Amino acid sequence: MALGGEVNDDNASRQTSHKVKKCPVNNNVNIKSGGENVDKEKSEKQSAKMNKDSAVKAVICSNGHANTPNGRADDEGGGGVATPRVSYAAAAKKALSPTINNVPSQSEFPTCEESQKPKSKNEKPSQENTTADTATKLNGEKPISNDKNICKKDKLGTKEPITNGTETKSTHVVNGGPQKNPQCDISSSNNTKLVSNGINSDLDDTKPNNAEEIKVSTADVAVKNAEISINNKVQTKKTASIEKPNKSEKNKPTEKRENLDKKEDCKDEKTDSKTDKSNDDTNKIVNGDKDRESSPSEDGDDKKRDAEVVFIQDLGFTVKIMSPGAEPLDIQVSSMELVQEIHQVLMDREDTCHRTCFSLQLDGVTLDNFAELKNIEGLKDGSVIKVVEEPYTMREARIHVRHVRDLLKSIDYVDAYAGQECSSLAFLNVVTQGDILEKKKSRPESVDCTPPDYIMPGSTERPLLPLHPGLNKENKAPQCLKVLTTSGWNPPPGPRKMCGDLLYLHVITLEERQFHITACPRGFYLNQSTEEVFNPRPSTPSLLCHSLIELLSIVSPAFKRNFALVQKKRMQKHPFERVATPYQVYQWASPMLEHTVDAIRAEDTFSSKLGYEEHIPGQTRDWNEELQTTRELPRATLPERLLRERAIFKVHSDFVAAATRGAMAVVDGNVMAINPGEEPKMQMFIWNNIFFSLGFDVRDHYKDLGGDAAAFVAPRNDLQGVRVYSAVDTPGLHTLGTVVVDYRGYRVTAQSIIPGILEKEQEQSVVYGSIDFGTTVLSHPKYMELLSKAGQQLKIMPHSVISANGETVELCSSVECKGIIGNDGRHYILDLLRTFPPDVNFLQLEGDELREDIKSMGFPLIHKHKLCCLRQELVDSFVENRYFIFIRYAAFHLQQLSAKRKATEQKAIEANKETEKNEAANETEQKREKSQEKEVKDKKQKEDKKEETVEKSEETKKQTDNEGILLNENLSEIDTDVAKKIVESITDSFCSGEKQENDSGERSREVVAAAARAVASLKESEFDVRFNPDVYSAGIKHAATPEQLAKQRHLVKEAAAFLLTSQIPAFARECLEHTSAPMDGAALTEALHARGINIRYLGCVIVALRQHPSLAYLHAIALGEIILRAAKHLYTTHLQSCEAMYTGAAAAHFLNCLLGACDNPTPSPPENPVPAPASARSTRTRRRARNRHRANTSPSPSSPAQHWQTLTPRQLFTQIQQELEAYWGFGLDAESMDSVIQKHGLQKISLLRSFALKVGLQIMLREYDFDNKNKTTFSSSDIMNIFPVVKHINPRASDAYNFYTTGQNKIQAGAVSEGHELIAEALNLLNNVYGAMHGEIAQCLRMVARLCYVTGEHRDAMAYQQKAVLMSERVNGIDHPYTITEYSHLALYCFVNGQVSTALKLLYRARYLALLICGENHPEMALLDSNIALILHAVGEYELSLRFAERALTVTNATHGARSLKAAVARHLLARTLSCLADFRAALVHEKETYTIYKTLLGEKHEKTRESSECLRHLTQQAVVVQKRLAEAYGKSAALHPHPPIHIQPPAIPSVIDMLNLINGILFVQISPQDIEHFKAEIEKRHLKDKPIAGILGEHVEKSETAADTKTADS
Repeated sequence: MALGGEVNDDNASRQTSHKVKKCPVNNNVNIKSGGENVDKEKSEKQSAKMNKDSAVKAVICSNGHANTPNGRADDEGGGGVATPRVSYAAAAKKALSPTINNVPSQSEFPTCEESQKPKSKNEKPSQENTTADTATKLNGEKPISNDKNICKKDKLGTKEPITNGTETKSTHVVNGGPQKNPQCDISSSNNTKLVSNGINSDLDDTKPNNAEEIKVSTADVAVKNAEISINNKVQTKKTASIEKPNKSEKNKPTEKRENLDKKEDCKDEKTDSKTDKSNDDTNKIVNGDKDRESSPSEDGDDKKRDAEVVFIQDLGFTVKIMSPGAEPLDIQVSSMELVQEIHQVLMDREDTCHRTCFSLQLDGVTLDNFAELKNIEGLKDGSVIKVVEEPYTMREARIHVRHVRDLLKSIDYVDAYAGQECSSLAFLNVVTQGDILEKKKSRPESVDCTPPDYIMPGSTERPLLPLHPGLNKENKAPQCLKVLTTSGWNPPPGPRKMCGDLLYLHVITLEERQFHITACPRGFYLNQSTEEVFNPRPSTPSLLCHSLIELLSIVSPAFKRNFALVQKKRMQKHPFERVATPYQVYQWASPMLEHTVDAIRAEDTFSSKLGYEEHIPGQTRDWNEELQTTRELPRATLPERLLRERAIFKVHSDFVAAATRGAMAVVDGNVMAINPGEEPKMQMFIWNNIFFSLGFDVRDHYKDLGGDAAAFVAPRNDLQGVRVYSAVDTPGLHTLGTVVVDYRGYRVTAQSIIPGILEKEQEQSVVYGSIDFGTTVLSHPKYMELLSKAGQQLKIMPHSVISANGETVELCSSVECKGIIGNDGRHYILDLLRTFPPDVNFLQLEGDELREDIKSMGFPLIHKHKLCCLRQELVDSFVENRYFIFIRYAAFHLQQLSAKRKATEQKAIEANKETEKNEAANETEQKREKSQEKEVKDKKQKEDKKEETVEKSEETKKQTDNEGILLNENLSEIDTDVAKKIVESITDSFCSGEKQENDSGERSREVVAAAARAVASLKESEFDVRFNPDVYSAGIKHAATPEQLAKQRHLVKEAAAFLLTSQIPAFARECLEHTSAPMDGAALTEALHARGINIRYLGCVIVALRQHPSLAYLHAIALGEIILRAAKHLYTTHLQSCEAMYTGAAAAHFLNCLLGACDNPTPSPPENPVPAPASARSTRTRRRARNRHRANTSPSPSSPAQHWQTLTPRQLFTQIQQELEAYWGFGLDAESMDSVIQKHGLQKISLLRSFALKVGLQIMLREYDFDNKNKTTFSSSDIMNIFPVVKHINPRASDAYNFYTTGQNKIQAGAVSEGHELIAEALNLLNNVYGAMHGEIAQCLRMVARLCYVTGEHRDAMAYQQKAVLMSERVNGIDHPYTITEYSHLALYCFVNGQVSTALKLLYRARYLALLICGENHPEMALLDSNIALILHAVGEYELSLRFAERALTVTNATHGARSLKAAVARHLLARTLSCLADFRAALVHEKETYTIYKTLLGEKHEKTRESSECLRHLTQQAVVVQKRLAEAYGKSAALHPHPPIHIQPPAIPSVIDMLNLINGILFVQISPQDIEHFKAEIEKRHLKDKPIAGILGEHVEKSETAADTKTADS
């Protein structure tokens, strides 16, 4: 699933500057190596190198399991054919060909990029919307459609200016420092998130604690959230980018995408290509996201919107900044930047960061913060801009204090552990002991290679403390002050206001001195107040400083010293360690943190302003208006779409943060209900313009569907509905902002509020759908129009139902879906819980039966509720599968008809010719001839009839045979494209009404009808597979005839059967082929969902995996997952039943019963006060004794023992078994949890991690003893926190998606440079949408790093991969499977760059994390062990290397088989290591095995077999030489030299690198230009099917799995 993109390295670019560069038309990889100081010459050289026709191109075997959920996806993407597309750089000359419609997996989705060169070309607007949220297969699961239904190229000639919005202003960092070389910066060229050293930018508007936020313009999205006006006046401003201004900062003025009014005309070539109608036939949706293809009604293939491609030269120049008390500063700026960006730079620089209240003046004129530099009169190269301190206002003073507080806490981890401020952890630089880009090469012999004991193969120790390295005192942030808080004397009384007092502060310094400080318009000074006495007069000597930091530095030497240290450490942090993440990441383990006095934190928590946007005028944010307005933004051109998607993403991430905070406040009892008189479970809440409801069955709404169980699952189903309707993105159809939050045992649904809905009853509001489950049903023409458009893509069939009044009502959704027209005139749909067809395998059907084979599997299972639905991914796969069966079935029979017709015509022609000849030759005997001819004809007719009968019987036989083939064979066996063309030509002729000769048209119709029947199509004459979601809903009267209803029900049953008979076996096959190897339960869940398999089928999946011994590791992961899910269900009710005072004790007790070894754990006493006794005679001693007694008997003196306390491990295990049987139909045959863990090799630490992540627990970071039977493992003090588990939709960047897939396919076709260019541009676009930090960027960066590596740019590869690791740690989690993958890639690049010690540290870290989450038996572990063994081998640590190599072989034999190619490579590695230890006998044994495997699987002539044969010969020679030496030595002086020295030649580093490349799936292939052309032709011909590609590359591609051994090449 790797993603790619160009991102630049900030560290490397510190000392660089930017010159203006023109975008060369033919330079494909203009600034590809932005990660390093790459100047123009290098750029051009590199481009030239990559454009060489006969250069060494790299076929990259994806770094592991082609599409794995654990992040090793096929690096070059899988799926469709790349349509020709030129890079943005060449925009002025060429027009862009369209993107492909087959969407790759979600994980393959590319992401944001740190400043790329702007390119200029753009694709057809109608094809961009692949919002992959619903669609894609997470983690690299290729959607089936990728391989089979490759969509063709649409006509396209559009070129649109890449402006970042209606008014484009580019974003660049303005940082000081002399700059010479053009250099990419991390900034996205246009809407990037600014974080200047720890200070969030305007993008981060949810956090008002940073000064610049309040000063910042209506930023990047033009949707500064409160400023989205209903008129949609969206104004784009820019934000600066992340930077490291500590050293010379950089800013790259590149060619700008400029305002539409300044267009320059460029030559326009239009690239037209045929549109394959197959796309329209199938309405392909790849996992829910249809590529928004242009329907004939929209553009008719004729309308082409051509916008000019615009390159406006962006002029860069240098200005001098003069700050009071600081050295003059030269900074490089761009003419298109805002004055505001200079502000941001100054507030982040070490020497100027203490200033917040200042203006910039040029020649005595104050500059407008939101003016572009090019519009400022008199500003030119060398101009001097003065920093002028401005008077404070009350607001500015508060901003300044907040800014100072943020600077003081900018390097600690408190917010990350507390789950606040979108802060999270990153330990890469702790692991590598500094920035790897600043390290020098280490000599192999000087490397300390000894791994910690717990990392060694075979170790059973799984410590938890190393998970968070560097938490020692040395790394602790220095403390600058003991207390900085607002004073209790606030606000200033009237007389002091008249003297200018704004606010009072109280400070305690490290020297234990207390000061009271006054803020006034001129700055800050010490006053004479104390804790008890208010005396606001200035103290003597009078000190007035404009900055609080200056004042504190004067009064406290310790503050001055430590603040300098904090600044230094802050500036050393990588920007990716400081920028906020889009969504909060929670840590499941945390050390005990010191809790300090922090008035600002307290103010944020308890203030009435909700903590949001105090700088935005007016009331709280109108979330619904913002969410809907952003969706209504124009999307005709690429700039408009970028602006729109950025706006949607920004508002959505803000809404998720607000909804999460509100849901926690609701559960914590911090929000008043709107119906306070009702019982707590029925209460509803409104907070911050968001509506909150709890997951309970209010007013028996779900009584017939399963009560509370149905009410609990309904919000999740509703969210899935919102997800797919948002992805389809039908203009005019609006869904509510929806977030589902699980917190402290409660499920809270947060929704935006439809305008006007609170003013009237629901009965009056609903104009479409039913509010009483189908008794009374309404419809509305506008809703039918909108929903039928969406329904075409979602495979929802319009259907009619009969309302209570007898009226027939047509719907295009389930009856539960309600349509409400808001007071704003928008058409909203809500209650989308039955968007998808019901899952009949979990429903009790009345008067209806499942298929016999499904019944034999034990279905239907009776579920807790009746809301089980199939997933969108399954619906898509099923429809696609049926479509392929349909076209192949029809095509086969149409070909037969055609062949027969041709044969008959041929015979008739021959007969006619013969007749004419006879007539001419025998005119005289005409009569006799005629009579003879009649006889011949009669005879011939009889023969023809006989022949036809034979033909027919043969054809019938063939037909039946082929029906079996067509219905059962693998899709890739028949040429689908040919089949499509045949069927389309016939169906076209039906539609156009052409008359066909004889009865062939009728026969063709019959064939198509037969094919439609074969796939249970709802229409007789064409393919139509759609679903009626209400087909099994109780209480609904259907208007359809019984036959139609039976057809619709049959289709739903077939889809459910398809899941069991096709999808689950396909998943097991995938795992057997190691294209998928999930590392933990979450990754397994993603992999299953990607195939459309619901988690309620996990029991079936476990049964399917159990049959394959090589999948024992995955069986164990699945078993652990199902047990923990059952435990989670029980934990929810367990927490609901306990008092708030005992939450920690209850959680700890549950963990003891689940994972502890103690048979009867007693609940640990919480440290709570005991109610005061009635008489005062109780002494402290008695109180203590009573306290102890009560703690052991009951938690509350006034109540009996609570339910949660009575739980025992045996009871809990029994309940888990019952839950498994009831929910999954899965029988767990075991006596206790310990026996299950022992039998299946599960790890308690892995189970603890997984469970904590599932339920939102945070436990203390310490070592836990899981085996002590006398002492409980967990106590109440081990429960550090409970976090929310948040589910929401993920808005996507669609245009970038298309660029990315095209780039992947270019790379697969051998055009590495073109592919690299496209992927770079995809990342550029993504940066516009996502800002600087997003989960998918890490995968993009990994892709770019891989591309740099295979093209020889090793240092750039390391720089990009460093960013990938940091970003993965920040957005996925420090122990996420993707993070492990990133670490192992970085280790390879570090080794190749000569950083051997660093490479080993990274691999040890990756191995530790893998041990923690999945244990030693996972195939990923074999890969890590092979890498570690090779590097240890390279540095001469043969004994250590041997242990890892042996472990790798053991795991490989278990997972891949002893006779697999991977086992051959593992044995070869082991043989190399043994030979270095002079154990030639053992080495020969392993190498012989290797040779045998190669010979068997590849043949004697294969290169690998020959290499192994040569190796055997060499080893034999060595063994003989050693024996001779031994014999000689023993013969001469056995006593003196018992062990003669044997000189072993250490391996050469290049040979080690070759072996590492092999193991990690990187294969270099020599390709000539002819080969590339041939290869491209083959790809186009086969449309990237899973067939071997013939020709010169065929062998390489087919054998890349063999040659690249531990990784497969997905060509």
